[in-house]
Amino acid sequence: MTTVFTSTLDADKRLAAGESYDMLIMSSGSIEGHIKDGNSAAGSRVDLAKSCVAVGVKAGSPKPDISSVEALKKTIPAATSIGYSTEPSSIYVISLFEKLGVADAVKSKLKQTPTGVFVGSIIASGEVDIGFQQISELSHFAGVDYVGPQPETVQRYTVFSSGIAAGDKASDAAKALVKFLTAPAAAPAFKKQGMEPG
Repeated sequence: MTTVFTSTLDADKRLAAGESYDMLIMSSGSIEGHIKDGNSAAGSRVDLAKSCVAVGVKAGSPKPDISSVEALKKTIPAATSIGYSTEPSSIYVISLFEKLGVADAVKSKLKQTPTGVFVGSIIASGEVDIGFQQISELSHFAGVDYVGPQPETVQRYTVFSSGIAAGDKASDAAKALVKFLTAPAAAPAFKKQGMEPG
């Protein structure tokens, strides 16, 4: 089985173009969409792990205070530039700024990465002061100092799930991989990346 790592948007484009697959791992909402469209087998969704959105700064930079909602309200507008990614994190980040009442103040400071580009890359290069992305994609990025997750009261978790292709001849292998990823022995690997198993 060959593994291809790509963004949700790119994966959707590839599937729409007729590219075949044995199993998908995406956000639970995306998997449900593929099941509804008949691309993934009904009942094949299995939740693997959940991840939250975290903050990072360029390595060696002072770490801003994000320990509380009030601290976050001060930290975000104080940044000269802010990086964020494409879905699913982007929807949360924009809604977070609106919820905190800082959306207008930071509108001109926002830089969204192109599809498939990690926010860590524009943090490490110094293009942005501060960046928001899934903890699993940011916490170990080279050239980035991990600050931490958002305060729990304004946090949003994304559940990542697997889905097996409808009519898939390799479904036994795909099911075996799902079994491996959901086994207790796999939990430490998820936790190491800042994700919560299941």
